[in-house]
Amino acid sequence: MDIDEKYMLEALKEARAAFNEDEIPVGAVVVCKGRIIGKGHNMTETLHDPTAHAEMIAITAATEALGGKYLTDCTLYVTVEPCPMCAAALSWAQTGRIVFGSADPKRGYSLFSPSLLHPRTEVRSGVLTEECSALMKDFFAGKRN
Repeated sequence: MDIDEKYMLEALKEARAAFNEDEIPVGAVVVCKGRIIGKGHNMTETLHDPTAHAEMIAITAATEALGGKYLTDCTLYVTVEPCPMCAAALSWAQTGRIVFGSADPKRGYSLFSPSLLHPRTEVRSGVLTEECSALMKDFFAGKRN
């Protein structure tokens, strides 16, 4: 198991927490220098807030832990490709690296504008894709029944 898979498993724990709270199962963790400094999962229903995405909650926790608004030395691990809103927030935070599990062909940032991210942000996709996708499929299958 590589380091990205290790931290994606932590993001999957957050996604499962969202699933158990009947939220869309997306989870995120922010890692800086080998330590998780922020984590979150979708809470849009719980908080009645359309901006309460996993990434936004993790960014807020991480910047608070660092005492500043930039995440240049950090990696965000998220189970699903960030939406344009989250991609823009990650750009403003100057996030050094983003690793995501499954692509979001309907609402992912890359569909709309890959340039939303900060120019120096590195991106890796496809980490534990099957596990990340399965959680989303299970959630929405349950909604259709």
